[in-house]
Amino acid sequence: MKLFKPFYIQPRFFYAGIGIVVLFGLSYFVPLLFNIAQLSILVLALLFVLDFIIVFIGKNKIEARRILPDKFSNGDKNIIDLSINNNYPFSIYLEIIDEIPEQFQVRDFKIKDTIAPRKTKSIQYHLKPTERGEYHFGDLNVYASSALKLVAKRFTFNHGAMVPTYPSFKQLKKFELLNINQNALEYGLKKVRRLGHTMEFEQIKDYVLGDDLRTINWKATAKRNQLMVNQFQDEKSQPIYSIIDKGRVMKMPFNGLNLLDYAINATLVISNVVLKKHDKAGMLSFSKKIENIVVAQRRSSQMQLILESLYNVKTDFHESDFSRLYGNIKRHITQRSLILMYTNFETLDGLNRQLPYLKAIAKSHLLVVIFFKNTELNSLITQKAETVQQIYDKVIAEKFDFEKRLIVNELKKYGIYSILTTPENLTIDTINKYLEIKARGLL
Repeated sequence: MKLFKPFYIQPRFFYAGIGIVVLFGLSYFVPLLFNIAQLSILVLALLFVLDFIIVFIGKNKIEARRILPDKFSNGDKNIIDLSINNNYPFSIYLEIIDEIPEQFQVRDFKIKDTIAPRKTKSIQYHLKPTERGEYHFGDLNVYASSALKLVAKRFTFNHGAMVPTYPSFKQLKKFELLNINQNALEYGLKKVRRLGHTMEFEQIKDYVLGDDLRTINWKATAKRNQLMVNQFQDEKSQPIYSIIDKGRVMKMPFNGLNLLDYAINATLVISNVVLKKHDKAGMLSFSKKIENIVVAQRRSSQMQLILESLYNVKTDFHESDFSRLYGNIKRHITQRSLILMYTNFETLDGLNRQLPYLKAIAKSHLLVVIFFKNTELNSLITQKAETVQQIYDKVIAEKFDFEKRLIVNELKKYGIYSILTTPENLTIDTINKYLEIKARGLL
């Protein structure tokens, strides 16, 4: 019975059978067709047996393996490589059904291809995960048939595999060198002119022609009886914290990902940029509790710590407790830091409930509140209203859009910086704001 377990009859056999039945039916009116139909049955049976023999003779005629990456990058296309080896002495027709993880909800996955005799072929396809976590693969099923395509033999490989999905490290690689790359403008990053002295003291040295006269140290000059100047270097090792709101407001979807995942991907990229700029990168997430805390440091393992912490960040659908967040920041972040807070406010009332805590945080730290435009409203705002209902919808959409701009102005009144952005521009806008703050010496 094991011989028949991988045995499958192909659709071509049934199509031929249907054609023979039609011939028998027509032979009622044209008797000559009766003999042709009988001969067709014999030919079909002989071809069927022949096809069975040539496909099923021998072992290990098809060898295949699925080559998976160590981890998936969330929100990006990840390559899956299938290596198929044909040991038959003739070209083989393949139908490949890979049992991909259930998160993708793909029920009709199928790849058809042909491989020359005794050749190996590499076949690639892409998967784009939209959730972090573990993705479990099933069997890799390869159905092989000859040119007759009457029967097929199933070969099964790679009995199960698991790939973890991490925040978008592919996006991280794309932005890794943009802060020093001349082509950064192509990605939307801006060059910000350095204003004033955004420097920290390094040493006192002898004056040489060309030194800025404003840096002359008059006390040292009087002691040495020659001109001495202060030498400065770029301010480094400043703490930069990314704080992610994982409450229910961040569950809103956009292009397959939710706002929380966009914030996580942006946090990974900005943390890498911060470390490249010789600052300290840290993070935490909050909702009802404060979790996933990574203290701002500049050690070599910092990016790996942040990546592992971001992997486990999940929304809990609660309303976020900003008072608990303020208490935690007050106790544990004692040095003045730049705080990039990823959250979302849909209405001015929603902001006003949390504004006292934001103002309190901004007293001790440089706070940047990052929230999102509701891009779903754009179509309502731009389209021409022709009915009363469409007029109502357009007015309400414009009201919500206007409230987003009011939130920006309200934060500005209290010296709180903000970024109102779309999810797809979140990473670039966050990097631009960080570089601007560094260039202006605001921290």
